[in-house]
Parts: sequence; C-alpha cells; structure tokens
Amino acid sequence: MFNSSDIHTVTDFSRKPAEHIKRLAETKRPEILTVNGKAAVVVQDAETYEKMAELADYADSIINIRQALSEEGRPLGEFAAEFESKHGIKR
Repeated sequence: MFNSSDIHTVTDFSRKPAEHIKRLAETKRPEILTVNGKAAVVVQDAETYEKMAELADYADSIINIRQALSEEGRPLGEFAAEFESKHGIKR
C-alpha cells in the first residue's frame, strides 16, 4: 500500500509544505510523516480523503443492514405494546 517514497519526516514536510501538497494532489497517494524514525501522521489530499470517508460510510451501512437482517424478529403486537408502554401511548 505504501512505497518508501511515501515516507517523509515531519521536518521535511514543515520545510517544504507546497512541494508535499503538490505531490499529494498529483499522485493521490497518502504520505506517512515520521518523528524520530517512527510513523506519526498520515496526510492525504482532501478529494481522496472524501472518497475514503464515503466508502467507509457505505461499508458501515452494509454492516448495519446485515446485522438488522440477521436479527430475529418478534410479533408486531408485542413490539407495539412495548413501544406504547415505553412512550406512554394509550389506545
């Protein structure tokens, strides 16, 4: 997923932010920023981040749908009685 060319120091990023931002926009690849040789932060361009966030939301909705479909149902009358009782609804 990451190449060694995607790894940079925070110091290098702070000294040449325009260069990094241009590369991020052109390649659409995230960069790993290191502090003392250890990964500290991942940065990426906004467009790619938005796509990734949309995909994560979509995956989350699929998981929620699968969970809902796998749960056992209960009779409508039982649910209605519990709902009315919980919300103080009288027939």
